[in-house]
Amino acid sequence: MQEWKNIKSFAVVRGDNTDKVKIALHDMQQYGHINFLSEPKYIEPEFADNVLVSVMGVPLKTRCSSAALVEVGSNAGAIINKLRKIHPPAHIVVVSPRHGVYSELVEKAEEYPEFDRSMNRSRFIDSAKIS
Repeated sequence: MQEWKNIKSFAVVRGDNTDKVKIALHDMQQYGHINFLSEPKYIEPEFADNVLVSVMGVPLKTRCSSAALVEVGSNAGAIINKLRKIHPPAHIVVVSPRHGVYSELVEKAEEYPEFDRSMNRSRFIDSAKIS
């Protein structure tokens, strides 16, 4: 069982909007201390929804509008425990080698474009002025 400790996993971050996905990615690193092995990648929201259904084995309740994929350096159990403590604003599905969709993620991960994690501060400043 020792070999599973160093096996990489993927995190699929699904959100109502791109800002929630960005914040969730930030929170995973900043507060969850989750090590990213690669830069997050943009993935199609529909594909992220399909990953959720595949991993969780339950029907989809709500479609996401934005999604990202990131390779993480801990085993799935450790990642899930860290996520439970930080309550990110997006739904995060942890995919390990034991999930059927894992090999598809490995194959496609490099093909996806990098996810833009920058936050548009002017939008937040403008909305603060309105309040």
